[in-house]
Amino acid sequence: MKSLLKLMAGLAALFATTFIIGRLLGLFTADNIRGWLDAAAQWSAPTVAMLVILLLFADLFIAVPTLTVMLLAGYFLGFLPGFAAALTGSCLAAFVGYALGRRYGTRIIARIIRDPAERARIDAAFADHGGAMILLARAAPILPEVTASMAGATVMAFPRFALLYLAATIPYAAIAAWAGSVSTLSNPMPAIYAVIGLYALFWTAGFLYRRRTGRQML
Repeated sequence: MKSLLKLMAGLAALFATTFIIGRLLGLFTADNIRGWLDAAAQWSAPTVAMLVILLLFADLFIAVPTLTVMLLAGYFLGFLPGFAAALTGSCLAAFVGYALGRRYGTRIIARIIRDPAERARIDAAFADHGGAMILLARAAPILPEVTASMAGATVMAFPRFALLYLAATIPYAAIAAWAGSVSTLSNPMPAIYAVIGLYALFWTAGFLYRRRTGRQML
């Protein structure tokens, strides 16, 4: 399990560099994203939906504040259209990440980790704990992309990955889009409560899982 965690930490660090670069360049900030969506809203609702989808898909390659995008999707589009756009963009990023991991992940891991026995332990550890990792990945930014890539690289069956991902992402996106849809500039509290509640839920679930399986994960 330690080898798996080290590998995932390395992948997370790689994704994190895109966040740092984006911040340094002033890209994909909450203000920028809101400005882009506001401009798109001057054209049409489908334009806003397409931009939401593209932003969430871009999160696969450069760190984007996905929860902010989902909240703003609900704010600009309303609950159901915002939820549909948020779910579509998130699934597009996850499924492409899985496909890239499936296509290139094994070779990349083999170059990083030369020992076949250690690679086998990584596959076994993800087989044991990968499902929970995918369900709990929304506890922190970057983790959804990392777990999607690892699922592909370790050849997790796609239907299983998709089911686990949807089980976590559907309620997450629904709550975020709903909170955005009922929030206003004068009353942003639903969005604030949603952010706090979602992170608290996933962090608590992650803590309980780690406490339950702590010995196995060491």
